[in-house]
Amino acid sequence: MPHLRHEKLHPTPVVGVDEAGRGPLAGPVVAAAVVLPARGVPRGIDDSKKLSTAERERLFGRLSDCAQIGIGIVEPDEIDRLNIYWATMKAMTLAVDRLCEGLGCPPGHVLVDGNRLPRWSYTATAIVSGDAHSLSIAAASIVAKHTRDRIMLAHAEAYPLYNWHSNKGYGCRHHLAALREHGPTPLHRRSFAPVAAAFAAMSPA
Repeated sequence: MPHLRHEKLHPTPVVGVDEAGRGPLAGPVVAAAVVLPARGVPRGIDDSKKLSTAERERLFGRLSDCAQIGIGIVEPDEIDRLNIYWATMKAMTLAVDRLCEGLGCPPGHVLVDGNRLPRWSYTATAIVSGDAHSLSIAAASIVAKHTRDRIMLAHAEAYPLYNWHSNKGYGCRHHLAALREHGPTPLHRRSFAPVAAAFAAMSPA
């Protein structure tokens, strides 16, 4: 289970950062930055992938009430322009920048899930599988995942053929079949191979 040992090594406020949506064929990549409260941290915070949708929704609500949160979103057209790695780095930077605007001060330290850090001026540490080891990063993973899921559910209303209400833009069998049959939407990432192939198939010979 994630814990606060990493947070206790650094000056406050300590920010946890994680992202959701690196792998999907459609939709944005979303990053969240979270500062947990000194007291009253919600119980049950864990890596978002280990939680049910209902558990993530409950914890998102609790975190929204008690934690400081910043969100960074990079849309598909920018993902295509930057590539998914740099788009993820930008989303993380936006999330921390917006959190700092709310805090009115820079972070004491930033804990980032993964093995690489964005090019920023913040003092930070990358932690591999950080959402399993840091409570702040795990909280950020919940916020990022829940936020992105809500975005994709809203888009699913406009594009029902792609089953985004279920797959959230990931390349499952139904999504890939719809992509081949109906072609890409404006929310698809053209730089991702299955989407590029669908665009190529639609182009006149």
